[in-house]
Amino acid sequence: MAIEGVGWQTVPTLNSRAAVRSASRFALPAQAEVAQPGDVSPAEPASLGSALMLQELGAETVTDQEARRHGRDMLALLAALQRGLLSGVDNVGSLQQLAELAASVPRATDRRLAAMISAIVVRVRVELARRQA
Repeated sequence: MAIEGVGWQTVPTLNSRAAVRSASRFALPAQAEVAQPGDVSPAEPASLGSALMLQELGAETVTDQEARRHGRDMLALLAALQRGLLSGVDNVGSLQQLAELAASVPRATDRRLAAMISAIVVRVRVELARRQA
C-alpha cells in the first residue's frame, strides 16, 4: 500500500481489492483478507543500527565501566547530601568523599557517557562551592 496524495480517496483499495469503510472513514480490509490467528508472516530482519547498538552495549570498555561506577557513586553521595539537608544534618564526610571522587574521575571512551559524567562532576563542584562559601 502506498500513499498517493493528500485528501480522500473516492474508492478505497487494498491490494487492488475493495475495502469496507467504517463509520470513522478508515478503510478496513474485506473479511477474506483478515489474517487468521494461525497465520504467521515471516519476520523482518533487524536493522543494522539496532544490531550495532546491541554490540556496543555488550562491548563496554573497562574504563567506561569504571567511569559509570564512579558517576553512580557521585550521584549516591549527592543524594545523601540532599537527604542530610532535608533532615538538618550537615554531612562533612560526604563532602570530603565527593571532593575526592570529583578529583579522580576516570576518562570514559563513550561520548555520551563522558558527557553524563561531566555533567555530574559539574553538579558536584557546584555543591562543593556552595558548601565552602
